[in-house]
Parts: sequence; C-alpha cells; structure tokens
Amino acid sequence: MTEMSREYAFALFMLAKENGAEEEYMEALSDVCRILSQTPEYIDFLSSPAVALGERIKMLEQAFSAFVPEHIVSFMSLLLEKGRIREFYGCVNEYKALLEFSKNVTVAKIKSAVLLTETEKERLKEKLSKMCGKSVMTECIVDETLKGGLLIELDGKTIDFSLKNRLHEVKDVISK
Repeated sequence: MTEMSREYAFALFMLAKENGAEEEYMEALSDVCRILSQTPEYIDFLSSPAVALGERIKMLEQAFSAFVPEHIVSFMSLLLEKGRIREFYGCVNEYKALLEFSKNVTVAKIKSAVLLTETEKERLKEKLSKMCGKSVMTECIVDETLKGGLLIELDGKTIDFSLKNRLHEVKDVISK
C-alpha cells in the first residue's frame, strides 16, 4: 500500500467518523470490492484515457450510486479524477485498518501446517490479545509448506513458530 492510499483512506475515514457511518462505509467499500473483483476489467476501463473522464465518472455513478452511500461514490470519483482509481483496493485496506484501530481491534493472520480446532483458535486469540493489549480477530490459513507450527502476522510484525524456522535455527547453531 502506498502513502497516497493511506491519505485518501484517512480522509474518507474522517468523513465517515463525522457522519457516524464508519461501519456503513466499510460495508459499502467491501461490496464495491466484491463487485470489482468479479469484473477486474472494469478498473482497466475506469483507468483508460481513451474514454473521456466525464464519461468514466458517469459510468461509475450509474454502476454504484443505487446501492452505496453518496460519499463512497464521490470518493471513487475523486480517485478517478486524480488518476488514482487503481489504488482503490489499497485505500479499502487502509480504511479497514483505521476502523479496526479505532475499535482497538487488530487482526492476526495465522498460518498453520494443519487446520486448527476452535479451542486452539480461541486459546491463541486470548494469548495474542494479552500480548498486544487489544482485541484480536483471527484469520486462519492452512499452509502445508510450514511442515509444523505457526506463522503469525500481527500489527505489522511476524512471529515465526514454524518447524521450518526452528530447524533453520538449529542448523545455524550447529554450523557455528
């Protein structure tokens, strides 16, 4: 994500906060992302200088104004006008991070070699919450390349409890 994405997302988040619509805007942004991911060529169309800017803005408004808040459509139009519509996904990710931060919630991405049980997920969630002092939401992914253990991404840091990493550490100790 770029610094520009952060700035645009911050401006949108402040607008949402003024209107008490942080969650509503997040839902709308997620809906737009879902639609755009189904038709990736739409971003190419919106970015194309071959189509007049006014026409692209009109198409954008027609596509989204019926089901997303006016400020979201205006936000997307601004990105389009400034030639930054390709940064939309980055803006959405930054907005989500701002929303989670404002709620004192963080997301931990947990990769494990095998599927974790619900009990394991809950215990891990509790430990991570105590460790970082925030509520933690977890996204669990199975990654068989780990061979064993866990790889956790939390607040921009990586905590590596994988078997692969442990074996690498043992190898380093032995080679000294």
